[in-house]
Amino acid sequence: MRVLAGVLCALFVAVVVNGQTLKGNPSCEGLASLTLPHTTITLAQGVGSGGFNAPGQVNPAAAQTFSALPAFCRVAATLAPSSDSDIKIEVWLPASDWNGKFQAVGNGGWAGAIEYPAMARALKNGYATSSTDTGHSGGSASFALGHHEKLIDYAYRSEHEMTVAGKAIVNAFYGTGAKLSYFNGCSTGGRQALVEATRFPDDFDGIIAGAAANPKTHLDAWRIWMGQAMMKDKDSFIPPAKHSMIHQAVLARCDALDGLKDGLIQDPTKCHFDPKMLQCHGADAASCLTAPQVEAARVVMSPVKNRKTGALIFPGFEPGNELGWTRMLGGPDPYGTALDEFKYIVFSNPDWDWRTFDLERDTAKADEVSRGTLSALDTNLTAFASHGGKLLMYHGWADQDIAPQASINFYTSTLGATKPPAQSPEWLRLFMVPGMQHCGGGEGPNTFDMVPALESWVEQGKAPGQILASHSTDGKVDRTRPLCPYPQVAAYKGTGSTDQAASFVCKAP
Repeated sequence: MRVLAGVLCALFVAVVVNGQTLKGNPSCEGLASLTLPHTTITLAQGVGSGGFNAPGQVNPAAAQTFSALPAFCRVAATLAPSSDSDIKIEVWLPASDWNGKFQAVGNGGWAGAIEYPAMARALKNGYATSSTDTGHSGGSASFALGHHEKLIDYAYRSEHEMTVAGKAIVNAFYGTGAKLSYFNGCSTGGRQALVEATRFPDDFDGIIAGAAANPKTHLDAWRIWMGQAMMKDKDSFIPPAKHSMIHQAVLARCDALDGLKDGLIQDPTKCHFDPKMLQCHGADAASCLTAPQVEAARVVMSPVKNRKTGALIFPGFEPGNELGWTRMLGGPDPYGTALDEFKYIVFSNPDWDWRTFDLERDTAKADEVSRGTLSALDTNLTAFASHGGKLLMYHGWADQDIAPQASINFYTSTLGATKPPAQSPEWLRLFMVPGMQHCGGGEGPNTFDMVPALESWVEQGKAPGQILASHSTDGKVDRTRPLCPYPQVAAYKGTGSTDQAASFVCKAP
């Protein structure tokens, strides 16, 4: 069993990496002298069981996760693949009981920080794991103003460079490379996952892509378009106090479409809801929408299309996600993540006014400025599928941040564009999650683990036929459901509790 110097007793080893021999050094601390291309090791330190303290503020759940971590070797490094790059990464290596595998984890928003909680989950499961800040600090896109190389780092280069360095560090520590490599991310991390499959198809054997922020330029144009509709004046703004009222009206119309009245809309695409049914017949009231509010709600609940050509720019919110509208539509300005793209990347003007946004003109400009970085990803993943790569996608139907149809559109497009090998034709599955918000949360079963399903697929050839999900209230599980591979849905068998997964079967809609 390998142990960390400073934790138990030091193991002195001789490891050869890239022609360099590390002699006479403890296995973890010795990594400080490791030489890798455009890489500076800034920390190589043994961390005892439960001894990790994350920098900055952490929520209680994360702190509890950290306190339960096993002993590991913590390596931090700075990568400089360009003269303007400053990519921070961390690699964590189990001191014992390594499963022989590597798992990289993704970011959210504009990144700007190491994802310690995600790394902790991977480490607890026996993985050597890594994360990156994508080349800058802080959650704003201001880093990209006048720094195109840093934008490239964020868009795709940092994840790949982290992966290359991470695998080399794994090899140096254990004296052998990881037998399999996985990527796990949601939101921006979901986009990073698809980027890896597209640009660097040999980096990973299995990839999990949740609620991918793709295409990024169109996603942020849609966010500003909705913001304009809702916040153009005080009359069109729908106060958050009315969101629950709209949600209850949607449920009353569509909850039972699947044969069950359970507070969830199984397939929102079958729900046809016109906010006009809520229009006030007299004065404005908490139980109705004014005519301008009805028009704003219609924009929010509809796909946004080019008004000249009819081409889809981005899907709209699905019925059933109204409780989450405050996230992007709570005012007084559109979603900050979207504003940042147009301020710092599209127009290179921190003072850009969202009220001047023109849908067709500025979406086209965003595509032009961001071509090769944040524009739509290639849907041809033949190279990834050809080496046996497996891709698991998922998205919550009640996502309040990224319209869920975006994942369905990518799934459909890549199935058509990708030519998998004849001996391994199954390589992609998508799971849509009723009632789940962005990457988690919401009224539906929203807690699940895609990693074991992906491991079984990659390592044993067993494609996931369903994935168990649960919902909890006050820490107690009160509902379980199977998640089904799209386009299948979970259908009630007709007997048993509707709160138990065993009462459902996956079947074609």
